[in-house]
Amino acid sequence: MAEFAIILLVTMTLIFGIIQASLALYAFSFVSYGARCGARYAMVRGSKSASPATSASVQAYVQSLAFPLDPAALTVTTTWNPNNDPGSTVTVQVTYVLTPLGPFLSMFAVTMTSRAQALITN
Repeated sequence: MAEFAIILLVTMTLIFGIIQASLALYAFSFVSYGARCGARYAMVRGSKSASPATSASVQAYVQSLAFPLDPAALTVTTTWNPNNDPGSTVTVQVTYVLTPLGPFLSMFAVTMTSRAQALITN
């Protein structure tokens, strides 16, 4: 019984660690993907297009892509340099705060950030 309890504890810790690492890898991958998609979304919706992109529309678009992630922990910041006209640049920064699973692990939150920049074409 004692050996089984030790092995069970080690095995469950290992499985829990693998699940948590997988969630962190997925969140990191999405932050990068979300920044690129947000920049592409804003790039083709410049001031000359039929529906120009705004910070709110870019944020709504990126958050719609983040299905399994917590939208309250996701921040999308969009800036145009110098403006939203064709030939200008748009920068989209996506930040996600990943809180580990478990009641006592929330103090080990990890902040993931990615930034993408694109030239406005439309």
